[in-house]
Amino acid sequence: MVPASRVYLLLVIGIAIAPILAIFFGIPASIAIALLFDALILGLMVVDGLRVKRDRVQISRDLPSRLSIGRDNPVVLKVTSGKANTLIKVRDYYPTGFGVSAPELKANVAANTTQELTYTVHPTQRGEFSWRNIQVRQLGVWGLAWDDRQIPQNQEVKVYPDLVGLRSLSIRLALQSSGSIRQRRMGIGTEFAELRNYRTGDDLRLVDWKATARRVGANANTPPLVRVLEPEQEQTLIILLDRGRLMTAKVQGLQRFDWGLNATLSLALAGLHRGDRVGVGVFDRQMHTWIPPERGQNYLIQLIDRLTPIQPVLLESDYLGAVTNVVQQQTRRALVVLITDIVDVTASTELLASLSRLAPRYLPFCVTLRDPQVDLRAHTFTEDVTNTYIRAVALDLLAQRQVAFAQLKQKGVLVLDAPAHQITDRLVERYLQLKARNQL
Repeated sequence: MVPASRVYLLLVIGIAIAPILAIFFGIPASIAIALLFDALILGLMVVDGLRVKRDRVQISRDLPSRLSIGRDNPVVLKVTSGKANTLIKVRDYYPTGFGVSAPELKANVAANTTQELTYTVHPTQRGEFSWRNIQVRQLGVWGLAWDDRQIPQNQEVKVYPDLVGLRSLSIRLALQSSGSIRQRRMGIGTEFAELRNYRTGDDLRLVDWKATARRVGANANTPPLVRVLEPEQEQTLIILLDRGRLMTAKVQGLQRFDWGLNATLSLALAGLHRGDRVGVGVFDRQMHTWIPPERGQNYLIQLIDRLTPIQPVLLESDYLGAVTNVVQQQTRRALVVLITDIVDVTASTELLASLSRLAPRYLPFCVTLRDPQVDLRAHTFTEDVTNTYIRAVALDLLAQRQVAFAQLKQKGVLVLDAPAHQITDRLVERYLQLKARNQL
């Protein structure tokens, strides 16, 4: 039981009126009256608190089965009230380190109703975490006492990569390739998809004259038939994800490795959706995890389960070893995407040499996750010496990165450098462009 603010106010009033009563009844009598008044208030507070215990609210927690890292995940608390209207304050013991939209929830609950209170948690780490008890304070009918208690609600929940983003991407890819809103571009691709009537603006080189002649023989007023081509399927996509020292740094609240893992799964989803065989390797000094290329939408579940427990380590990455492993495992031509980060030409010498080894037998693609804070520092006007020095360092870092990227491009390596929190969308879009242009 916890006294409400109203109790303190009434007790102060009892003390304040004692000098006034002393004028009319004397000091001893005024003290006795004030003490009696305060005792009455405290007694009523106890009674009010006991009445709450007979009519307590019931609270249960509804958690998603899987939480997504870096996303606002909703948590619902269902409150079932008793026979009287009541005011409650609820504090849920969520895992330490999670961002939360509302540490304390406050609500007026009507009698004999069920009300939902919702807040969101923002996990910044993957793994298994525990929710503990729910602390609830319920105000008495007279507003004098809070009934303070904890409701046992221990739950274990796993935090996965960005499943929300994967779900959105899956829907977008499905919309692009289904029904009347199919986004095939005429004349781009190598595999025949279907024949359709000629429309104004279609490439005349795609007119199927033989099919048109057979059709015209039956009906002379029909338009020509045009071949619809789509990107070739059953190609191979290999994704190499660095989990070494450079990937342990935090960017926008998440480790760089987590941004890379989200991008890896999104790219794998896009590849599987386009009918390609997708393989994934996670490496540091050695190949930590190797998942051979396979096809099929169910394969994504296997990738999520195997990649989710992996964490970055403070070890220097062996790029040459990772590339050598790919060459040994994958003999056919493939798109090899390496997700990592670059400091400068000197520090990334091994990375540059390793990717150069893949061309021209494979199509190497280097993807780097840039820290947007470096961009902000480099492009922010400064007036003092300290900030000017910081800006100069940031500009030098960006310049060194561009030199490294230029060398990669000269050796036939594709390059994508983007802020870590934007890398997923840009990488998927770039992959779809490569497929549409048949560059693989």
